[in-house]
Amino acid sequence: MKIGIEAQRLFRQKKHGMEVVALELIRHLQQIDMENEYVIFVKEDEDAACLKSTKNFKIHTTPPYSYPFWEQVHLPRIAREAGIDLLHCTGNTAPVFYRAPMMLTLHDIIYLEKLSFGGTPYQNFGNLYRKLIVPAVVKHGRKIITVSAFEKERILERLPLPEDRVTVVYNAINKDFRVIQEADRLAALTAQYHLPGQFILFFGNTAPKKNTAGVLAAYADYCQNHTNPLPLVIADSSDVYIDRMLDKLHRKEIRHNIRVLDHIPPGELPYLYNLATLFLYPSLRESFGMPILEAMACGTPVITSATASMPEVAGEAALLINPEKPRDIAEAISRLLSDTSLCEQMINRGLKRATQFSWENTARQVLQLYQQIVV
Repeated sequence: MKIGIEAQRLFRQKKHGMEVVALELIRHLQQIDMENEYVIFVKEDEDAACLKSTKNFKIHTTPPYSYPFWEQVHLPRIAREAGIDLLHCTGNTAPVFYRAPMMLTLHDIIYLEKLSFGGTPYQNFGNLYRKLIVPAVVKHGRKIITVSAFEKERILERLPLPEDRVTVVYNAINKDFRVIQEADRLAALTAQYHLPGQFILFFGNTAPKKNTAGVLAAYADYCQNHTNPLPLVIADSSDVYIDRMLDKLHRKEIRHNIRVLDHIPPGELPYLYNLATLFLYPSLRESFGMPILEAMACGTPVITSATASMPEVAGEAALLINPEKPRDIAEAISRLLSDTSLCEQMINRGLKRATQFSWENTARQVLQLYQQIVV
């Protein structure tokens, strides 16, 4: 069997959820499948070293055409030329007029529930593109993979698909996320990013679902009720964005207690989690939420949302809150930081929970689906 895997943005430097999932899936398929032949379709970009060809895995690198042209015109052509038996599209969308056997990973359908234009122009275009493309391509996918039972329910509610066409295959985390004892390396990262000795960690990009405004309002509430509040470190963001959000909230008085970091390279993320005193992930909507497990595997207690997929991923190993109520978030922060016994309980539960998600298991489940489609 010759399998094509679409991984258009895999080589971009700043990888986010979908690219991380595609990369880990391919790496683990390389480890477990020595029989089938694979062609990985990728656009040229800066991080070509993140994946290497092996005996039965060929990387097909193409010019950096625009996303729609690459996917709708170029991908079908090169897939046909490669003579593949099955095309697996990994990033929510696929070629509308491709009629050979195809499987789609549909991470989420947020853009079908409510089309918000509160993000960046790039995010807004992506949501509009998915809204137009996804209902068309799911009709032709032999199998649809999604990443949580929660998201499967949303997909079946919105799209006319039989239940047996949609399969849940959980994401996971790699082994770099662990409790780290390397004091010198931790100290070096602390100095590099000018981090405080203890801090609350939050990833605050511009996507509205990340709930940055809610976190800032909650942190202001927490600061107001504590004489020496822990600093807040916001990664994957910018000073300009955070300053603008604080202006809107009229809470500029907490700015001196906030450290803002840009994109953190993947290799440094485990160290950042290890340095954090607690991790905040009160997202408004997630189809999975890998950072929950990443923090747990690093021995960092987690506060996350009691909505969407997050309870499914966190289990009983995190404090669950209503993400739309900043006071709930603030109270959870205070509770976790003041109750040593609760903190230790969450850490121990989190370490155990993280071991239940494996990329090898993910790859084996995907391989079984390939074999079901092409018999």
